[in-house]
Amino acid sequence: MKKPTTCSLLALMLVPFFFVTVLNAQDLKLPVKTNQETSMTFKDGMYVGTSRAKYTLEPYWGKVKLTIKKGLISDIHFAIRDSSLHETFDGNYEKHFEGNLEYIQQSRNDWKGVQTYTKKLSEKKEIGMVDAVSGATWSYNIFKASVNDALDKAR
Repeated sequence: MKKPTTCSLLALMLVPFFFVTVLNAQDLKLPVKTNQETSMTFKDGMYVGTSRAKYTLEPYWGKVKLTIKKGLISDIHFAIRDSSLHETFDGNYEKHFEGNLEYIQQSRNDWKGVQTYTKKLSEKKEIGMVDAVSGATWSYNIFKASVNDALDKAR
């Protein structure tokens, strides 16, 4: 009988580890990238999506207007509206946080996100391919939820 080599012992140890890791990945809720959006066909037309994302206790609403041509996003407009102040979130919105440098910076980051996300979605054509701008997760979550609302109507 031959002695097992180091490679065969290593393989015997790693195979069960691999299967346990793969099977447990679902329990860990690890993100799985799929090409689901590209396989979906969207109906041509103009669609509006709105959302507060997970920020339901805040007065902010995202609104996206997107146009689908030949099944792909061809044009997109996005804004966040403050329903309590009846004002659109923009580069001047930081005035409401005078004296609070942390909130002013957060406002600037999110405004950069609002300006960036529509450009990125126009380039990538898939919301799953658009990454959040550093420090602008709030605007990203509202943008993504609003786009998904509009795309749900386009299916």
